Amino acid sequence: MVKKFFSFLGQEMEGLHQAAYLIASFAFLSQLLALIRDRLLAHTFGAGKALDIYYAAFRIPDLIFVTAASIVSLSILIPFIVEVRERGKEETKRLINSIFSFFFLFIGTVSLIAFFLIPFLLPKLFPGFSPADISYLIFLSRLLLLSPIFLGFSNLLGSITQAHRQFFIYALSPLLYNLGIIGGIIFLAPLWGITGIVIGVLLGALFHFLIQVPSVFSLGLFPHPTFSLDFSSIRKIIFISLPRTFTLSVSNIEIFVLLGFASLYTAGSISVFNLSYNLQSISLSIIGVSYSLAAFPTLARLFSKGEKKEFLEHILVSARHIIFWSVPLAVLFIVLRAQIVRVVLGSGLFDWGDTRLTAAALALFTISVVFQSLELLFTRGYYSAGKTFAPFIASLTSGVITISFAFYLNFVFQTSSSFRFFVESLLRVEDLPGTVILMLPLAYSIGACFNSLLLGILFHIDFRGFSFPLIKTFFHSFAASVIMGFYAYLSLNFLGSFLDLDTFSGIFLQGLGAGIVGVSIGILVLQLLDNEEFKEVSDALHRKVPTPRLVSPETTDLL
Repeated sequence: MVKKFFSFLGQEMEGLHQAAYLIASFAFLSQLLALIRDRLLAHTFGAGKALDIYYAAFRIPDLIFVTAASIVSLSILIPFIVEVRERGKEETKRLINSIFSFFFLFIGTVSLIAFFLIPFLLPKLFPGFSPADISYLIFLSRLLLLSPIFLGFSNLLGSITQAHRQFFIYALSPLLYNLGIIGGIIFLAPLWGITGIVIGVLLGALFHFLIQVPSVFSLGLFPHPTFSLDFSSIRKIIFISLPRTFTLSVSNIEIFVLLGFASLYTAGSISVFNLSYNLQSISLSIIGVSYSLAAFPTLARLFSKGEKKEFLEHILVSARHIIFWSVPLAVLFIVLRAQIVRVVLGSGLFDWGDTRLTAAALALFTISVVFQSLELLFTRGYYSAGKTFAPFIASLTSGVITISFAFYLNFVFQTSSSFRFFVESLLRVEDLPGTVILMLPLAYSIGACFNSLLLGILFHIDFRGFSFPLIKTFFHSFAASVIMGFYAYLSLNFLGSFLDLDTFSGIFLQGLGAGIVGVSIGILVLQLLDNEEFKEVSDALHRKVPTPRLVSPETTDLL
């Protein structure tokens, strides 16, 4: 029974939409668990100092993960594994063993150095914390240094399974990660507080790694330590991964700076930033991440074989459907932001003031969700072609813009009463303290939009005519979304007139009803526009999905 279960999980998926919908389904389940996780955190601690420390403790371990662990990232390794498979299984095993051994030494050294540097770095990175808070933050950050090690090894195994188009396992891993955290909140937090939750995080990271072990074993490619390293391939991987490492480091440094600002604001500001960021990541994970991940192995194969026209067509299909799904979802999130936050987070110590402030931050984050999703696709398009410099330039430029706007908007908000009144009135938080935190998600969205636009322009230059087919998709989706949002807003006011909005059920029914009305109107508009993406989705949903077939590890055709 267990063997059949893992055989099912190891099946190969064929086709972009099939793989994307599979990953999206698991991403949706993972996001549901993430919502439960965040609700439990908000319920237990509220938007306060304890939760601020918890989120701050992740920053250095996360920076290590996106830098030191970049050599085992899916975006870098999958093209190498796809290419080396053409030369046989033994060559593939040799490459994987070399990467595993090098990564083990590298991540161990980096984590050990970080262990000793953390006490000197954290007081400077979070100047708003008290000495007692910093002491606890140091302890938690050191504990979390195990997380990038587990997740790095998991990425290595995930590269192997995805190169063989076995998406089930990797899609399942985030579910286990969130289950580990939820277990920590429920069972360990009552005993050890935030420390118990951090232990749950480590267990989740370990599960993220272990679930992939049987599938990689079945492929005969489980990595083993070796002293006979393939330095030629390692140097090539490091050389290609460096721009990506710098790209991700810039993004992480952005968050560092923004949270450093937040530590100087009222207690709970870091929590508001992170909780709203997590909520906006729902659509990003379900749509942007799913399509870019599903497209990546095929993009790598097409480019490696010189099939540039098919490569570009694959990018176009993914981009069109990212826009088709992301724009209406972003509009719904903005219109229904208060209902979403209250239903997901509004219990226990998370009060109505926390809800309104988090909802306002969510609206500002959501502005850039479409751009963030496209940036993921463009970046993976470049990585599949072995080009990592353009994403780095775009990220570096947008990082400078984000941090500059954070300083500028923070200054203007605190010195200009008219600007502050405009923002607070627009987002309906004029009677709340700590609204300066809203400048941070606004700065982040400005930088994210610029990043995507610059990367799109660079992609258009490299692949002539790429952007033109997207214009029609964007205007169709935008027009339908505006009308959908308008009717959803009208429905909110109508339903609010007779529902009890002081109860969970009342808020839930108000948001659900308005969402159903809005989506129904949006579908009608798309049908009237004879939208191509809508017809493709309808056909895909009505068509019987073929049962995925098992393939031999030696099979070289990735389609």
